[in-house]
Amino acid sequence: MGDEKIPLFSKPPVELNPDLCSNHLVESDVFIGLGSNLGDREMNLLQGIAEVGKLPLSRITALSSFYETEAVGEIDQPDFLNGVLRLETGLTPRQLLSGLQQIEAGPFRRVRSVPKGPRTMDLDILLFGSAAVFEDGLVIPHPRLHERRFVLEPLAEIAPEFQHPLLRKTISELLKMIKGNQRVKKIQEG
Repeated sequence: MGDEKIPLFSKPPVELNPDLCSNHLVESDVFIGLGSNLGDREMNLLQGIAEVGKLPLSRITALSSFYETEAVGEIDQPDFLNGVLRLETGLTPRQLLSGLQQIEAGPFRRVRSVPKGPRTMDLDILLFGSAAVFEDGLVIPHPRLHERRFVLEPLAEIAPEFQHPLLRKTISELLKMIKGNQRVKKIQEG
């Protein structure tokens, strides 16, 4: 991933992944997962949404309800509040990742010291239209998207028929295939 900062207000680079589009001005529907389990989780999500809405060449077009979810993994930590938003953007995947990481580090002061540890804000690119991106530090679709009820529940709320570009199943179909008892409870309507 590196610490490189891509200036968000500069012209996107001419070299684009040809699988995405040959014209950098064409907008792509992107789905972003939001999560917080430290501090005022709801306020963190609301502030995160506002910050994502400020990204250049971008606008939020849909927002899921918020869901309280148990933390996944072996680290004992508080429950998360999660949601998903849909973003139309003219940014490249790398520019968007850089912008999301700047939001996490800036207003939320996120430091990535404990992998999968507690955090005030986590912003993940889940899907970038129908693109598949495999670059150093950037994999889209999110590699564990299809295993995570806490992502699929809110995603299915705003894009149930959207098809995973690699698995060729809709978000609703992927949600039905989830195994296990991940606790996910809707707490606020989107």
